[in-house]
Amino acid sequence: MKDAFGTYHPLINFFYFALVILISMFCMHPVFLAISFISSFIYSIKLKGKKAVKFNILCVIPVLVVSAVLNPLFVHEGVTILTYFNSGNPLTLESIVYGISSSFMLVSVIMWFSCYNAIMTSDKFIYIFGKLIPGMSLILSMVLRFVPKYKIQIKEISKAQKFIGRDISNGNIYQRARYGLKILSIMTSWALENGVDTADSMKARGYGLKGRTNFSNYRFDLRDKILTCICSILSIILMYGIFRGYAKIRFYPSILIAPVSFYSITIYIIYAFLCIVPVIIDIREDIKWKYLKSRI
Repeated sequence: MKDAFGTYHPLINFFYFALVILISMFCMHPVFLAISFISSFIYSIKLKGKKAVKFNILCVIPVLVVSAVLNPLFVHEGVTILTYFNSGNPLTLESIVYGISSSFMLVSVIMWFSCYNAIMTSDKFIYIFGKLIPGMSLILSMVLRFVPKYKIQIKEISKAQKFIGRDISNGNIYQRARYGLKILSIMTSWALENGVDTADSMKARGYGLKGRTNFSNYRFDLRDKILTCICSILSIILMYGIFRGYAKIRFYPSILIAPVSFYSITIYIIYAFLCIVPVIIDIREDIKWKYLKSRI
């Protein structure tokens, strides 16, 4: 088993990712950002292995650096002036700190979404929202599948064109551009036809009609109830601490951060435990599986 957390009920998976992503987006406290970044980085590697390491190095790290550099170049607010650019605009400590914080927030959300896409498959999403908003859930499910599905399809189209000498690696610059546009045209036609076929198929099956029954293999068993209780208690304590200001930070006009106290440290520990829950579940299942294999 590659991931144990993904075998839990879809409602737990969805609301867990919704919670950690929302907190990562709106809590800019450096401790919260560090916990979110490290947890999402570890979990993405746990889910995808070397592929996640390559993605994090080639995609996430450049986004982190660029986002951190751009903010002080265009935002000049803050009272702590470090130096001046040639244009006369000041370089402030507050803009640098905010740029670094916002970049860590951005890449953490990106990595959490990559984990979300690996766990929340389209059938899970339709299972949750199929009865509430059938049309919207189908569209969102297709959108979430867009990138991985179309990447596979465009590779197949490129291979087929390469066999007849019309790939973007053949010919001069003009011919390569023309072949690339041809592949894009084929891909667009396929995408439109696939969307129409999917809509007709779901309509023929009576998707979204009143009284239509749905089959699913998902059952809310005891382990789901236990994890729900644990996450609910942690979430309530965490939200209480956030609303009390233990994760509060202000960047402009000057940096003002909530003081460290026993209660704030408790909130940090709870948030760290909540973010690392999927990894703990996976490690626990791995140990259990190895123990059972040793008993055979």
